[in-house]
Amino acid sequence: MDISADLPRHRAIVAVDIEASTDRTNSVRTQLRIALFELLDEALAAGGIGRKHRDPFVDRGDGALCLIRPHDQLPKTLLLTTVVPALAELLAGHAGSRPELAFRLRVAVHAGEVHRDARASYGEDVDIACRLVDSQELRRRLGQTADWLALAVSQEIHRSVVRHGYPGIDRSAFTRAVHFKLGDERLRGWLYTPETRAPRQGMTA
Repeated sequence: MDISADLPRHRAIVAVDIEASTDRTNSVRTQLRIALFELLDEALAAGGIGRKHRDPFVDRGDGALCLIRPHDQLPKTLLLTTVVPALAELLAGHAGSRPELAFRLRVAVHAGEVHRDARASYGEDVDIACRLVDSQELRRRLGQTADWLALAVSQEIHRSVVRHGYPGIDRSAFTRAVHFKLGDERLRGWLYTPETRAPRQGMTA
């Protein structure tokens, strides 16, 4: 037995899921998956997050988990100010060059303790990220916007990052609107809802 699997490791967690992937044929899904992982690599690299800074992607079939290791030069603010906006731009560029393979994403950002064994990464904080990206409110949000992605952040990310209004982050553009359960506990998250604000740059409105 590998006892290291019992020891948590802190990670920033980005969960993504392709919108309406079940409407696609298997052959198209194959191509979407290839594009998804390529775009995730590029978006993370735009924030200075290379493969040495993260665990291997966790494959979720029509989505993925990105687990980013702590590093002083890679604060979690980068996920909101650089990585998520870069991902949106990459999705738009991909749609322009391959319109038949255009797709949109639900994106959730969380951080917490992650366990890993020989099969996969797991733990309560992984579950929170997955519940958040699968939430009905985030699905509804993507359905209501023309943007290439819809973003939700966990209560932890909002408390530790968003609400402080660090450079490049407009805390007023986040709405407390996501509710979900984990076991018997009721949790909540925040949606990025910028259209009531001025035109944005990065995650700023």
